[in-house]
Amino acid sequence: MAGRLAEKVAVVTGGCSGIGLATVRRFAEEGATVVVADLADEAGEALAAEIGGTYVHCDVSSKDDVDALFATALERHGRVDIAFNNAGISPPEDDSILDTDLDAWRRVQEINLTSVYLCCKAVIPIMLEQGGGSIINTASFVAVMGAATSQISYSASKGGVLSMTRELGVQFARQGIRVNALCPGPVNTPLLKELFASDPERAARRLVHVPMGRFAEPEEMASAVLFLASDDSSFMTASTFLVDGGISGAYVTPL
Repeated sequence: MAGRLAEKVAVVTGGCSGIGLATVRRFAEEGATVVVADLADEAGEALAAEIGGTYVHCDVSSKDDVDALFATALERHGRVDIAFNNAGISPPEDDSILDTDLDAWRRVQEINLTSVYLCCKAVIPIMLEQGGGSIINTASFVAVMGAATSQISYSASKGGVLSMTRELGVQFARQGIRVNALCPGPVNTPLLKELFASDPERAARRLVHVPMGRFAEPEEMASAVLFLASDDSSFMTASTFLVDGGISGAYVTPL
């Protein structure tokens, strides 16, 4: 039985860990040829060999690297049907606006927001030429909520991703290009584990607000990305796809 992404070519940034890694493997299981973009060369080459795909070293904040990524995907595989623009960071230097300096602000914006602009700018002409495609941009539940335990640049960057996604989804809808934003709640990834290690109290304050009482697993996010990438979501574009365990809908969480 053919998978839901049979004969599709997908590009995944930040593909060597967390949500990206789980999605790369899920895409491959569903029949896609996957181009993995990351900075972790050893892990990336091993992953590409595992799934029969391609690894490309890519700094997503570099226009030259991003252009080369999508050019490589097109040259080797002839098309790009899916772009999962997922790479992002959440460094400890990004904190309250009172404590976050300009360099930390800019670094997060470059990796989390400018990279999505660069990826969309590179892939949309390819998709226009071939007559369509699906773009999934990783935003966050913090794009629709405020937090007293602020990561000011991260929150602002994800709000920007969400707004840009809506605009692109509307602009290119009649050209067959769907653009949707995945908005995960807290996910059990290396980023979250780092937060637990550095500030357990801050992490615990997050968990208490999740109605399901746990963090998501990367594989659960991969299932959501698969839905947005596949024809199962063929009438969805410009959407805010919240997969957050109920956190954005909660006023009071259950005991």
